[in-house]
Amino acid sequence: MGHASVASPRVRVLDAAQIAALMPVADAIPVMSEMFAMLARGEIHLPLRQIVRPPEALGALGLLGMMPAYIAGDAPVYGAKVGTFFPGNSACGKDPHQGCVVLMSGTTGELLAVMNAAEITGIRTAAVTGLATQWLARPGATHLALIGAGHQAHWHLAALAAVRPLASVRVASRTRATAQAFADAEQPAYAFPIAAADSVEDAVRDADIVVTVTNATEPVLHGDWLAPGTHVNLVGSSTPRHREADIELMGRAALFVDRKESTVNESGDYLAARDAGRIGPEDLLAELGDLIVGRHPGRGDAGQITLFKSLGMGAQDVALAAALYHRAQARDAGGCVSI
Repeated sequence: MGHASVASPRVRVLDAAQIAALMPVADAIPVMSEMFAMLARGEIHLPLRQIVRPPEALGALGLLGMMPAYIAGDAPVYGAKVGTFFPGNSACGKDPHQGCVVLMSGTTGELLAVMNAAEITGIRTAAVTGLATQWLARPGATHLALIGAGHQAHWHLAALAAVRPLASVRVASRTRATAQAFADAEQPAYAFPIAAADSVEDAVRDADIVVTVTNATEPVLHGDWLAPGTHVNLVGSSTPRHREADIELMGRAALFVDRKESTVNESGDYLAARDAGRIGPEDLLAELGDLIVGRHPGRGDAGQITLFKSLGMGAQDVALAAALYHRAQARDAGGCVSI
Protein backbone atom coordinates (compact mmCIF):
# COMPACT_ATOMS: atom_id res chain seq x y z
CA MET A 1 0.00 0.00 0.00
CA GLY A 2 1.17 3.52 -0.78
CA HIS A 3 1.60 6.21 1.79
CA ALA A 4 -1.42 8.40 2.44
CA SER A 5 -0.79 11.92 1.22
CA VAL A 6 -1.00 14.78 3.68
CA ALA A 7 -2.33 18.04 2.33
CA SER A 8 0.17 20.87 2.15
CA PRO A 9 -0.67 24.05 4.07
CA ARG A 10 -2.50 26.73 2.15
CA VAL A 11 -0.16 29.49 1.03
CA ARG A 12 -0.69 32.89 2.63
CA VAL A 13 -0.53 35.75 0.09
CA LEU A 14 -0.02 39.35 1.23
CA ASP A 15 -0.11 42.43 -0.97
CA ALA A 16 1.48 45.80 -0.17
CA ALA A 17 -1.56 47.28 1.58
CA GLN A 18 -2.03 44.19 3.77
CA ILE A 19 1.66 44.22 4.74
CA ALA A 20 1.50 47.92 5.65
CA ALA A 21 -1.56 47.34 7.83
CA LEU A 22 -0.01 44.33 9.59
CA MET A 23 3.47 45.76 10.19
CA PRO A 24 3.98 49.49 10.81
CA VAL A 25 7.63 50.51 10.58
CA ALA A 26 7.86 51.01 14.36
CA ASP A 27 6.78 47.39 14.90
CA ALA A 28 9.45 46.15 12.49
CA ILE A 29 12.34 47.69 14.47
CA PRO A 30 12.35 45.02 17.24
CA VAL A 31 11.98 42.32 14.56
CA MET A 32 15.15 43.61 12.89
CA SER A 33 16.92 43.87 16.26
CA GLU A 34 16.28 40.19 16.98
CA MET A 35 17.35 39.25 13.44
CA PHE A 36 20.70 41.06 13.82
CA ALA A 37 21.25 39.44 17.23
CA MET A 38 20.60 36.00 15.70
CA LEU A 39 22.99 36.80 12.85
CA ALA A 40 25.69 37.80 15.33
CA ARG A 41 25.13 34.56 17.26
CA GLY A 42 25.47 32.43 14.12
CA GLU A 43 21.81 31.39 14.01
CA ILE A 44 21.26 32.60 10.45
CA HIS A 45 22.80 31.20 7.27
CA LEU A 46 23.20 34.05 4.80
CA PRO A 47 24.87 33.64 1.39
CA LEU A 48 25.78 36.74 -0.60
CA ARG A 49 23.02 37.92 -2.89
CA GLN A 50 23.19 36.85 -6.52
CA ILE A 51 22.78 39.64 -9.05
CA VAL A 52 21.59 39.00 -12.62
CA ARG A 53 22.57 41.93 -14.86
CA PRO A 54 22.47 41.02 -18.57
CA PRO A 55 25.30 42.63 -20.57
CA GLU A 56 22.85 44.33 -22.92
CA ALA A 57 21.15 46.08 -19.98
CA LEU A 58 24.45 47.59 -18.75
CA GLY A 59 22.74 48.37 -15.46
CA ALA A 60 20.73 51.18 -17.08
CA LEU A 61 17.39 49.42 -17.21
CA GLY A 62 17.37 47.20 -14.18
CA LEU A 63 18.67 44.07 -12.55
CA LEU A 64 17.39 40.97 -10.78
CA GLY A 65 18.59 40.08 -7.32
CA MET A 66 18.09 36.82 -5.43
CA MET A 67 18.61 37.06 -1.68
CA PRO A 68 18.18 33.78 0.23
CA ALA A 69 18.50 33.06 3.95
CA TYR A 70 17.87 30.37 6.54
CA ILE A 71 16.78 31.43 10.02
CA ALA A 72 16.98 28.91 12.85
CA GLY A 73 14.97 28.97 16.08
CA ASP A 74 11.77 27.38 17.37
CA ALA A 75 10.05 27.77 13.99
CA PRO A 76 12.92 27.66 11.47
CA VAL A 77 12.32 29.05 7.99
CA TYR A 78 13.93 29.19 4.61
CA GLY A 79 13.14 32.17 2.45
CA ALA A 80 14.29 34.39 -0.34
CA LYS A 81 13.54 37.71 -1.90
CA VAL A 82 13.42 37.50 -5.66
CA GLY A 83 13.30 41.10 -6.73
CA THR A 84 14.20 43.58 -9.39
CA PHE A 85 15.73 47.02 -9.00
CA PHE A 86 14.78 49.50 -11.76
CA PRO A 87 16.09 52.97 -10.80
CA GLY A 88 14.09 54.63 -13.58
CA ASN A 89 10.81 53.61 -11.97
CA SER A 90 10.86 56.63 -9.65
CA ALA A 91 10.42 58.94 -12.62
CA CYS A 92 7.11 57.28 -13.50
CA GLY A 93 5.79 57.03 -9.94
CA LYS A 94 6.65 53.37 -9.38
CA ASP A 95 8.81 51.88 -6.65
CA PRO A 96 12.29 50.97 -7.97
CA HIS A 97 12.05 47.69 -6.01
CA GLN A 98 9.66 45.05 -7.35
CA GLY A 99 9.22 41.30 -6.82
CA CYS A 100 8.19 38.90 -4.08
CA VAL A 101 9.42 37.32 -0.88
CA VAL A 102 8.78 33.59 -0.53
CA LEU A 103 8.74 31.83 2.84
CA MET A 104 9.18 28.09 3.34
CA SER A 105 9.05 25.89 6.41
CA GLY A 106 12.49 25.02 7.75
CA THR A 107 11.02 21.74 9.06
CA THR A 108 9.21 20.34 6.02
CA GLY A 109 10.27 22.71 3.23
CA GLU A 110 6.64 23.49 2.35
CA LEU A 111 5.77 26.86 0.86
CA LEU A 112 4.10 29.01 3.51
CA ALA A 113 3.73 32.46 2.01
CA VAL A 114 4.30 34.78 -0.95
CA MET A 115 4.47 38.50 -0.18
CA ASN A 116 4.96 41.80 -1.96
CA ALA A 117 8.71 42.54 -1.95
CA ALA A 118 8.59 46.32 -2.42
CA GLU A 119 6.62 46.92 0.79
CA ILE A 120 8.77 44.50 2.78
CA THR A 121 11.94 46.11 1.40
CA GLY A 122 10.75 49.58 2.34
CA ILE A 123 9.67 48.64 5.85
CA ARG A 124 12.69 46.50 6.77
CA THR A 125 15.20 48.95 5.30
CA ALA A 126 13.76 51.87 7.25
CA ALA A 127 13.47 49.77 10.40
CA VAL A 128 17.19 48.91 10.19
CA THR A 129 18.03 52.60 9.74
CA GLY A 130 15.96 53.37 12.82
CA LEU A 131 17.73 50.60 14.73
CA ALA A 132 21.19 51.87 13.71
CA THR A 133 20.21 55.40 14.72
CA GLN A 134 18.98 54.10 18.06
CA TRP A 135 22.41 52.57 18.74
CA LEU A 136 24.75 55.14 17.14
CA ALA A 137 23.23 58.63 17.24
CA ARG A 138 23.86 60.81 20.26
CA PRO A 139 20.96 60.65 22.78
CA GLY A 140 20.16 64.33 22.22
CA ALA A 141 20.17 64.13 18.42
CA THR A 142 16.78 65.41 17.23
CA HIS A 143 17.39 67.34 13.98
CA LEU A 144 17.05 65.13 10.88
CA ALA A 145 18.22 65.80 7.34
CA LEU A 146 16.50 63.51 4.85
CA ILE A 147 18.26 63.39 1.49
CA GLY A 148 15.94 61.96 -1.13
CA ALA A 149 12.17 62.25 -1.39
CA GLY A 150 11.28 59.05 -3.20
CA HIS A 151 9.57 55.87 -2.01
CA GLN A 152 12.07 55.10 0.76
CA ALA A 153 11.77 58.56 2.32
CA HIS A 154 8.25 57.94 3.63
CA TRP A 155 9.23 54.81 5.55
CA HIS A 156 12.45 56.37 6.82
CA LEU A 157 10.69 59.40 8.25
CA ALA A 158 8.40 57.05 10.18
CA ALA A 159 11.36 55.00 11.44
CA LEU A 160 13.35 58.01 12.65
CA ALA A 161 10.29 59.48 14.34
CA ALA A 162 9.85 56.16 16.16
CA VAL A 163 13.36 56.16 17.69
CA ARG A 164 14.01 59.87 18.35
CA PRO A 165 11.79 62.75 19.55
CA LEU A 166 12.48 64.74 16.38
CA ALA A 167 12.48 68.53 16.69
CA SER A 168 12.79 69.27 12.97
CA VAL A 169 13.23 67.65 9.57
CA ARG A 170 14.77 69.23 6.50
CA VAL A 171 14.31 67.45 3.16
CA ALA A 172 16.51 67.80 0.09
CA SER A 173 15.87 66.26 -3.30
CA ARG A 174 16.89 66.75 -6.93
CA THR A 175 14.56 69.74 -7.04
CA ARG A 176 13.17 71.93 -4.29
CA ALA A 177 9.67 71.33 -5.66
CA THR A 178 10.02 67.57 -5.11
CA ALA A 179 11.25 68.13 -1.55
CA GLN A 180 8.39 70.57 -0.88
CA ALA A 181 5.80 68.13 -2.23
CA PHE A 182 7.13 65.43 0.11
CA ALA A 183 7.12 67.79 3.09
CA ASP A 184 3.55 68.89 2.35
CA ALA A 185 2.35 65.30 2.02
CA GLU A 186 4.01 64.09 5.25
CA GLN A 187 3.49 67.11 7.52
CA PRO A 188 -0.10 66.28 8.62
CA ALA A 189 1.10 63.04 10.26
CA TYR A 190 3.73 64.71 12.49
CA ALA A 191 3.88 67.45 15.12
CA PHE A 192 7.47 68.53 14.32
CA PRO A 193 8.08 70.84 11.33
CA ILE A 194 9.10 69.29 8.00
CA ALA A 195 10.66 71.79 5.59
CA ALA A 196 12.17 71.65 2.12
CA ALA A 197 15.82 72.69 1.81
CA ASP A 198 17.36 74.41 -1.21
CA SER A 199 20.26 71.96 -1.34
CA VAL A 200 21.76 68.94 0.38
CA GLU A 201 24.35 71.19 2.01
CA ASP A 202 21.61 73.42 3.45
CA ALA A 203 19.75 70.39 4.76
CA VAL A 204 22.69 68.84 6.60
CA ARG A 205 24.43 71.94 8.00
CA ASP A 206 22.31 72.01 11.19
CA ALA A 207 21.45 68.30 11.34
CA ASP A 208 22.68 65.77 13.88
CA ILE A 209 21.08 62.81 12.06
CA VAL A 210 21.41 62.42 8.28
CA VAL A 211 19.71 59.80 6.11
CA THR A 212 20.43 59.41 2.40
CA VAL A 213 17.88 57.52 0.32
CA THR A 214 18.84 58.37 -3.26
CA ASN A 215 19.67 56.58 -6.51
CA ALA A 216 22.89 58.61 -6.87
CA THR A 217 25.89 57.23 -8.73
CA GLU A 218 28.07 60.19 -7.68
CA PRO A 219 28.36 61.54 -4.11
CA VAL A 220 25.64 63.88 -2.92
CA LEU A 221 26.91 64.14 0.68
CA HIS A 222 30.26 65.73 1.53
CA GLY A 223 32.18 65.12 4.73
CA ASP A 224 33.17 68.74 5.27
CA TRP A 225 29.51 69.76 5.52
CA LEU A 226 28.92 67.75 8.69
CA ALA A 227 29.31 68.95 12.27
CA PRO A 228 31.12 66.82 14.86
CA GLY A 229 28.79 64.31 16.51
CA THR A 230 26.56 63.81 13.47
CA HIS A 231 25.24 60.33 12.75
CA VAL A 232 24.87 59.38 9.07
CA ASN A 233 22.86 56.52 7.55
CA LEU A 234 23.84 55.76 3.93
CA VAL A 235 20.94 53.75 2.55
CA GLY A 236 20.35 54.35 -1.14
CA SER A 237 23.64 53.12 -2.61
CA SER A 238 23.38 49.34 -2.71
CA THR A 239 25.60 48.35 -5.66
CA PRO A 240 29.27 48.94 -6.59
CA ARG A 241 28.23 51.60 -9.13
CA HIS A 242 26.10 53.67 -6.72
CA ARG A 243 27.62 56.21 -4.30
CA GLU A 244 26.11 58.78 -1.94
CA ALA A 245 29.08 59.85 0.26
CA ASP A 246 32.36 61.39 -0.83
CA ILE A 247 35.71 59.88 0.08
CA GLU A 248 36.30 62.58 2.70
CA LEU A 249 33.24 61.44 4.68
CA MET A 250 34.11 57.76 4.37
CA GLY A 251 37.61 58.47 5.64
CA ARG A 252 36.49 60.79 8.44
CA ALA A 253 33.66 58.74 9.97
CA ALA A 254 33.60 55.77 12.34
CA LEU A 255 32.17 53.11 10.04
CA PHE A 256 29.51 50.56 10.99
CA VAL A 257 27.73 48.18 8.60
CA ASP A 258 24.93 45.66 8.38
CA ARG A 259 27.33 42.96 7.12
CA LYS A 260 31.06 43.28 6.46
CA GLU A 261 31.12 40.62 3.74
CA SER A 262 28.49 42.50 1.75
CA THR A 263 30.19 45.86 2.26
CA VAL A 264 33.61 44.86 0.93
CA ASN A 265 32.00 43.22 -2.11
CA GLU A 266 29.05 45.46 -2.96
CA SER A 267 29.26 48.97 -1.48
CA GLY A 268 30.25 51.63 -4.00
CA ASP A 269 30.86 54.10 -1.15
CA TYR A 270 33.32 51.73 0.53
CA LEU A 271 35.00 50.57 -2.69
CA ALA A 272 35.69 54.12 -3.94
CA ALA A 273 37.27 55.13 -0.62
CA ARG A 274 39.25 51.89 -0.50
CA ASP A 275 40.54 52.37 -4.04
CA ALA A 276 41.64 55.89 -3.07
CA GLY A 277 43.64 54.43 -0.19
CA ARG A 278 41.58 56.13 2.54
CA ILE A 279 40.05 53.06 4.20
CA GLY A 280 40.33 49.27 4.29
CA PRO A 281 38.43 46.32 5.80
CA GLU A 282 39.95 47.07 9.21
CA ASP A 283 38.09 50.40 9.26
CA LEU A 284 34.72 48.64 9.31
CA LEU A 285 34.48 48.73 13.10
CA ALA A 286 31.50 46.44 13.65
CA GLU A 287 28.30 45.01 12.26
CA LEU A 288 25.05 46.25 13.77
CA GLY A 289 24.54 42.85 15.40
CA ASP A 290 27.84 43.23 17.27
CA LEU A 291 26.43 46.30 19.03
CA ILE A 292 23.18 44.55 19.91
CA VAL A 293 24.85 41.51 21.50
CA GLY A 294 27.43 43.65 23.32
CA ARG A 295 30.56 42.83 21.30
CA HIS A 296 31.23 46.46 20.39
CA PRO A 297 30.39 49.65 22.29
CA GLY A 298 29.36 51.64 19.22
CA ARG A 299 29.90 55.40 19.26
CA GLY A 300 33.25 56.37 20.80
CA ASP A 301 32.41 59.88 22.02
CA ALA A 302 29.94 62.72 21.55
CA GLY A 303 32.09 64.43 18.91
CA GLN A 304 32.60 61.40 16.69
CA ILE A 305 30.90 61.28 13.29
CA THR A 306 29.35 57.83 13.01
CA LEU A 307 28.24 56.31 9.72
CA PHE A 308 26.07 53.26 9.16
CA LYS A 309 26.28 51.76 5.68
CA SER A 310 23.10 49.86 4.89
CA LEU A 311 23.19 47.45 1.97
CA GLY A 312 20.31 45.17 2.88
CA MET A 313 20.34 41.39 2.99
CA GLY A 314 18.00 38.49 2.52
CA ALA A 315 17.80 37.74 6.25
CA GLN A 316 16.03 41.06 6.78
CA ASP A 317 13.37 40.19 4.21
CA VAL A 318 12.94 36.63 5.48
CA ALA A 319 12.76 37.68 9.14
CA LEU A 320 10.13 40.31 8.40
CA ALA A 321 8.19 37.88 6.20
CA ALA A 322 8.19 35.32 9.04
CA ALA A 323 6.88 37.91 11.50
CA LEU A 324 4.25 38.99 8.98
CA TYR A 325 3.24 35.38 8.38
CA HIS A 326 2.61 34.78 12.08
CA ARG A 327 0.61 37.99 12.40
CA ALA A 328 -1.40 37.19 9.28
CA GLN A 329 -2.12 33.66 10.49
CA ALA A 330 -3.29 34.96 13.88
CA ARG A 331 -5.55 37.59 12.30
CA ASP A 332 -6.50 35.61 9.18
CA ALA A 333 -5.27 38.52 7.09
CA GLY A 334 -4.55 38.45 3.39
CA GLY A 335 -5.55 35.69 1.00
CA CYS A 336 -4.86 31.96 0.88
CA VAL A 337 -4.29 29.77 -2.14
CA SER A 338 -3.48 26.12 -2.68
CA ILE A 339 -0.50 25.38 -4.87
